Amino acid sequence: MTAAPDTAPLARVRVLDLTRLLPGPMCTLHLADLGADVIKIEDTGAGDYAAPALRTLVQRNKRALRLDLKQPEGVAVLQALARDADVLVESFRPGVMERLGVGYDTLAALNPKLVYCSITGYGQSGPYRDEPGHDLNYCALAGVSDQIGRAGEAPALSNVPVADLLGGSLTAAMGLLAALFDAQRTGRGRHVDISIADSTLAHAVVPMVSMLREGTTRPAGTDKLSGGLACYGLYRTSDGRHLAVGALERKFWDAFCHVLGREDLKPQHLPPDAEATQMLRAELAEIIASQPLAHWQQRFEGTGCCVTPVLRLEEALDDPHFRARGMVVEPPEGGPRQLACPVKMSGYRFELRRPAPRPGEHNDEILDELGFGASERDHLRRQGAIA
Repeated sequence: MTAAPDTAPLARVRVLDLTRLLPGPMCTLHLADLGADVIKIEDTGAGDYAAPALRTLVQRNKRALRLDLKQPEGVAVLQALARDADVLVESFRPGVMERLGVGYDTLAALNPKLVYCSITGYGQSGPYRDEPGHDLNYCALAGVSDQIGRAGEAPALSNVPVADLLGGSLTAAMGLLAALFDAQRTGRGRHVDISIADSTLAHAVVPMVSMLREGTTRPAGTDKLSGGLACYGLYRTSDGRHLAVGALERKFWDAFCHVLGREDLKPQHLPPDAEATQMLRAELAEIIASQPLAHWQQRFEGTGCCVTPVLRLEEALDDPHFRARGMVVEPPEGGPRQLACPVKMSGYRFELRRPAPRPGEHNDEILDELGFGASERDHLRRQGAIA
């Protein structure tokens, strides 16, 4: 259990994390993995009620503090932390932090350099700002769910929450890091307003191309990258697995046909109409369905065709490429495997410095750093301000 080395890109950056569940904690996980001192702050009641397995994955490399912000003493502790913090990330409904006495204006008055990031479903303004929501709601409203699925079927759900992670986690990290960079230059922080729905909409660039070109989006499963091309799709193998064929460019298609031993298919790379496309897709489906996945893995290995197996997660974790890239972390003492930080850069190597903390595990350590002595900490406990 060590602090980040000075070579870490976010070394000596302190982040106060008041978020719950997935979008916010995943955002601050990226910051922690890059060396920031992230303090996970939970209330003294339910706290962050994410499933224990999820907590294990997204709270590593953080420290933990439990505060009751409904108590004046708890507010005072957070304000003391904010005076020397660089970033605060919260995911309450709009207006909650202000009612608690720890809104942006209040904390910025104490620390003008503070970058204060609010992650909400629909943002701090607009007619939906107070509406609740989940990943599928944001994807649905942003026109993204309409683009996910097979032709002629209902929109599909993803077990990788697109809106939460792309819109809530990565966009928040992008915004707050930009504001942090500027704060180092100007001495002034900013309030970063992240709407998960906005951020999901902003990334819908591929269907936007179709809309601009044709006046409307194409139905799910029929656009260029969602099933409209036979050279770009998923094909079932004889053992019920799937092969991902991404021979979008002509050179990859020609190589793909050569591996199949079907030189006659090369001119059919981009058929002239939907009927011809369907015929080509049916022919490819019949060929690929004739052999198991292992056969096609062996046939296409090293051929440069943009053809890969559709792996299950447990298989991906054992894939030699991800292993070589250090993407799978085996914690000491037999803990569960973890996914490593995907950002690689010179001069710094990701490491698992500390496991996910128990709620409030570092109360005394953090309060001691703030100058709260043992008697003051006991007083805070008796008042219920910390737990």
